[in-house]
Amino acid sequence: QVQLVESGGGLVQPGDSLTLSCVTSGRAASVYVVVWFRQAPGKEREFVSGITWKGLTTDYADSVKGRFTISRDNTKNTVYLRMDSLKSEDTATYYCATGPGVRISRQPADWAWWGQGTQVTVSS
Repeated sequence: QVQLVESGGGLVQPGDSLTLSCVTSGRAASVYVVVWFRQAPGKEREFVSGITWKGLTTDYADSVKGRFTISRDNTKNTVYLRMDSLKSEDTATYYCATGPGVRISRQPADWAWWGQGTQVTVSS
């Protein structure tokens, strides 16, 4: 079993930056791929970004590419999502997830364990 806890969400203005954290714990958590998804009210959960366990491979949704940066510190069992140039359309609940697979999948159903989510609101 793996546990994930997100933090770092909040209310910011357009153009601001925010960094989310995802702390993992449990069996072999530090060697798993970790991904971020987000879900806005009335919309489906969508892939945002993912990172392999050594950090050698990352992936980003087109909507965030060039603005968001994913990284990880395996000594702290933590994955970060740095979000710059935030837009109102980035408003959503952000979830991190992980699983025993070795590739970054953009499908929510492929991920076994999820955090509880952290709210990000971008508004002037």
